[in-house]
Amino acid sequence: MWAYLGRRVLATVPVVLIVAVLVFSILRLTPGDPAAVIAGDAATAADIAEIRAKLGLSGSVVSQFFIWFGHALQGDLGESFFYKKTVASLIGDRLEPTLALSTLTILLAVLVAVPLGTLAAYRQGSWLDRGVMGLSVAGFSVPVFVIGYLLIWLFSLQLGWFPVQGYQRLADGFWGFLHRLILPASALAVVFVALLARMTRTSVLEVLNEDYVRTARAKGLPNLKVLVFHALRNAAVPIVTVIGISIATLLGGVVVTESVFNIPGLGRLTVDAVLARDYPTVQAVILLFSLAYVFINLVIDLLYTLLDPRIRY
Repeated sequence: MWAYLGRRVLATVPVVLIVAVLVFSILRLTPGDPAAVIAGDAATAADIAEIRAKLGLSGSVVSQFFIWFGHALQGDLGESFFYKKTVASLIGDRLEPTLALSTLTILLAVLVAVPLGTLAAYRQGSWLDRGVMGLSVAGFSVPVFVIGYLLIWLFSLQLGWFPVQGYQRLADGFWGFLHRLILPASALAVVFVALLARMTRTSVLEVLNEDYVRTARAKGLPNLKVLVFHALRNAAVPIVTVIGISIATLLGGVVVTESVFNIPGLGRLTVDAVLARDYPTVQAVILLFSLAYVFINLVIDLLYTLLDPRIRY
């Protein structure tokens, strides 16, 4: 186990390096000059060149990369061009909303999708099965921002149950914090409910045809016990895999959702930084997302040994 863990940790090094190179290169290839944006329309070429030198953009791209990456390895993510603050402090301020939104989204998706998928497999071919599959197709087909605006129109503008936009920190009150997160988390969870429900149905259907499930039924065990402790437990590995992929995918989904609901998280920070050509902020946030993706996949791999004792590393 420890040898496997060590190999996986070492394998993250080239992944992070490749991501860092790609992000750094793509930002430099996109149109727009941060120095020109900061200087304004009335700036002269000399003014822009002076700002570029202050921002560290006057050297070659290769030298800029090694300087930035060397500082990042030491925990120094640089200073934002736009906000005039350290990138680490910006990420620290925006981390709570993104983590809260992602956590609530996954909880909603798992609590809704796993029971629905299990029941659809148990009642294969029934109206419940067809309804779950139909909702899954609809959930995949409608973009997240459309779902968000529909929820705002119905539950905020028409019924007045939830605020239209905004975020309240947990330290300012739990119920206000939860009240403002329910709508964006529900909008973001629709896609993952569709994905998890389909995967759960498929995995449980395969297990329901196994001999040990028929044996459990022949012993007279209740259907609920057979579904939960025999079918669902043995179908958990592919379901957990999809949950892990969903958590990693959430890191990209929060960008749209936070913009729609005006939540000051890392997704909104990324959008603002891209529009402002704020290189240090974009580089740091995407690097953080890639590290989180690798870590989540590592945790999912380690969970396999708990779900299936036959798996050994």
